[in-house]
Amino acid sequence: MAASSRREIASWSLYDFANSAFTTLVVTFIYAAYFTGAIAPDPETGTAMWSIAVGISAILVAVCSPFLGAMADKGGLRRRYLLTATVVCVTGSVLLYFPLPGQILFALSAFVVANVAFEMANVFYNAYLPDLATPDTIGRVSGNGWALGYLGGLLCLLAGFYIFVAPEQAPFGLDKSTGEHIRATNLLVAGWFALFSLPMFLWVKDEPIENPPSSMQLFSGAAAEIKTTFASIRTLKNLFWLLVARLVYNDGIVTIFAFGAIYATGTFGFETEEMFMFGIALNVAAGLGAWLFGFVDDKVGGRVTIFMSLGGLVLAAILAVVAQNATVFWISAVLVGLLAGPNQAASRSLMGRFIPDGRENEFFGFYAFSGKATAFMGPLALGALTAAYGQRAGVSVVILFFVVGAALLAKVNENEGMATAKELAQ
Repeated sequence: MAASSRREIASWSLYDFANSAFTTLVVTFIYAAYFTGAIAPDPETGTAMWSIAVGISAILVAVCSPFLGAMADKGGLRRRYLLTATVVCVTGSVLLYFPLPGQILFALSAFVVANVAFEMANVFYNAYLPDLATPDTIGRVSGNGWALGYLGGLLCLLAGFYIFVAPEQAPFGLDKSTGEHIRATNLLVAGWFALFSLPMFLWVKDEPIENPPSSMQLFSGAAAEIKTTFASIRTLKNLFWLLVARLVYNDGIVTIFAFGAIYATGTFGFETEEMFMFGIALNVAAGLGAWLFGFVDDKVGGRVTIFMSLGGLVLAAILAVVAQNATVFWISAVLVGLLAGPNQAASRSLMGRFIPDGRENEFFGFYAFSGKATAFMGPLALGALTAAYGQRAGVSVVILFFVVGAALLAKVNENEGMATAKELAQ
């Protein structure tokens, strides 16, 4: 591999390192728990409100991602769209510093804007993967990116804990009585994301498009491209069943990450310091799992790797639901960490193997669609069950998503899907 290619892969992977600060501190561990415990009137109401915000984000991403992916392909705009989405997410993270207890609409609006931008950025970021890796190395490249992402989330979490939360006297004149030291971690997220995403924009380039279309041509061409891509997806049966399976099992992963910290706080009484330790442990496990399973992916294939992860996630979810003490919950949480990263990395690499050359953005737009089209169902179902029967009943819904997703994945033939993609690219 050429030196420039190694630099590009490292720069691409570093973007995972950068953006994981947002999903780790804001979506999963710190801000979600802070919202339900401090901004919302009570944890149950906060859980239901947060689930609505996550659901709205998912719907917006599902609607926008195929269209913007097609526009990026037609106009050679992948890098520009990635930069725009990154800037919006960073700005939204800054805004999350300001909402005070009771300012629910402000907090949720800023979160939805930042979260939608984060997810849209991943559409364009993921689309680079087939360009940077070969079919023989795509599992490792994807897995290494996820592992580096978890490392970034871990280091940012540690920085947030030791700089803002652990000191008895909050730094920079922050007022602990108003939760300012917790809210300030959003500023850390924004700076982290902005700083470590820079190599992506400096070193990873797109092939220039000759005679780029006008805005009207781009708009109409994207609309036509979506119809063509949708028709193609229906004829590419292995890619189609992968997207359908991911439509379901990813709902379980989205839900368990969005509400794991809330569950730990509401059911097991985790305080802020414990939440940081919880996040650190999960990120260590997830990074290790993503890195190790990257080699497994290249050895046995993405389909088998996903099956292995889903089996473990079912076991972890059952343990979390029946746990009567924090020790058993910790075991289930570490198991989730070990297996969620490999699931996401292997799903991305398997999708990359199935995409014909030159159509990465549009297909990864539909990949994002498959991750978000029904992603509101998990959070809303969890919120409804929590409101009616408590948090344990709410969390149990993820088991169904993992089992049904695995059953649908059984329809995928990896070798056949790769051969079809190669034929279409010729």
